[in-house]
Amino acid sequence: MRNRIFSYVSEQYGTEPEYLWAKTPDAAVIRHKGNRKWYGIIMNVPRRTLGLDGDGSIDILNVKCTPAVREILTGERKALPAYHMNKQHWISLPLDGSLETETIFSLICESYELTK
Repeated sequence: MRNRIFSYVSEQYGTEPEYLWAKTPDAAVIRHKGNRKWYGIIMNVPRRTLGLDGDGSIDILNVKCTPAVREILTGERKALPAYHMNKQHWISLPLDGSLETETIFSLICESYELTK
């Protein structure tokens, strides 16, 4: 799913993933070209850190959204409270196939618009 997201943001916005941290070389930020604000970050996080059952880790995508969207998606358990971000304005989307690709892309678009 990572590669699909990176292809999507490259085609839609002309942005490429940036790997900023040596300690987490798989964490990739996607941000605006102009203002350099992040509109997404993909990380691999231990499932238990996120409050999920099972061992191992999971890729997540953090995106900015409105509080209303956050409320709906976390209430329906389609998204998690944001890991390492402001939980009022950001959510974590599991990239495990539980969300439709179109939903993820739509939320990326919303995050892009909110962070202009």
